Amino acid sequence: MKRFGQLYYLFILITFVSCERTIDLKVNDQPSKLVVDARIEDNGTPLVVLSNSLNYFNTISPEELQASFVHNANVTITDGSKTVTLKEVNYTDSSGYTFYYYTVDVTNPAQVLIGRLSTTYNLNIVLADSSVYTATTTIPPMRKTCDSLWWKKAPDNPDTTRCVLYGLFTDPPGFGDYVRYFVSTNNQPFYPGYTSAFDDQITDGTTYTFQIPKSYSRSDSIKFNDEDFGFFHRGDSIVFKFCDIDKATYDFWRTWEYAYQSTGNPFSSPIKVIGNISGGALGAFCGYATQYQSIIIPK
Repeated sequence: MKRFGQLYYLFILITFVSCERTIDLKVNDQPSKLVVDARIEDNGTPLVVLSNSLNYFNTISPEELQASFVHNANVTITDGSKTVTLKEVNYTDSSGYTFYYYTVDVTNPAQVLIGRLSTTYNLNIVLADSSVYTATTTIPPMRKTCDSLWWKKAPDNPDTTRCVLYGLFTDPPGFGDYVRYFVSTNNQPFYPGYTSAFDDQITDGTTYTFQIPKSYSRSDSIKFNDEDFGFFHRGDSIVFKFCDIDKATYDFWRTWEYAYQSTGNPFSSPIKVIGNISGGALGAFCGYATQYQSIIIPK
C-alpha cells in the first residue's frame, strides 16, 4: 500500500510537469517620455538636463544615450522677480562622450540667475513640438545642520587602514525638515549616499550622531559583499555636502532610491517614483540649500 501511494504521488507529479506550458510574454514598447533632471542650489546657477526615456528591455549603448538628449528646447526659470532663458551647452569627457545640458548664459549678466535661500523657482520647458512642461521647487532655509565630522578606526576589522566617518547633526524642533547628502573623496565628484534622502520623523528637535558611509557613482558596479564597501581609508581627504531640501525633492529621491535598490529583487513591492514635472514627464526639479564640512584622515 505504501508503495502504491508513492507511485500515485509520482504519477501526479509527472502529470503536472507534463502539463506545464511555456509562456512567452510579449511586452509592447512604450512611447518615450521626456525625462527632466533639473536642480538649483543656493549661490549656484540652475542646471537642466533633458532626455527621452529608453525602452526598459533595450540594451543601452553610449550612442543611444547620447542620442537621447533633447535639443533646441526653450527652457526658462523664474524666481518671481526675474526670468532667465537657459542656453544649451555641451561637455565632452575624456572618453569622448558628449553630455548636453541647459544653464545660464554667463556672458550675458541679464540672463544669470543665482540661487538663494528661502526662494521658490518655477521651471518652464517648451519642446520643438510645442509641448509644455512645468515644475516648481524651493531652496529652503538652512535649518538642519551638520556641526562637525570625525573619524574612527573601523571596529573589529583586521585592515588597519579602514576608517568610518561620523557627523554630528542638529535638527530644530518642528516636523518637516528634509535633507540629502553627498560625499566627495580625494577630489572625486560629489556622489549621493546609497540612501541619501531623510526626513525628521525620528530626529526632530534633537542633536544626534550619524555614521556616513563612503559614496559611489551609481554608474559603477556596487558590490555590497566587498569587504571594503562603505569604508574610508587612512590618507583620504573628504568633503561632506549636506543639503536642506523641500518635501517634493525628498519624495522624488526617496522613491527613486527605493526603486533603484529593489531592482532584481523578486520579493520587493512595485513602487512609483514620485516626480514633480507636469505633463506626464519623468524626473524632478530640485532645490538645495547646501553646506560643506571637510576632514582629512591622517595616514
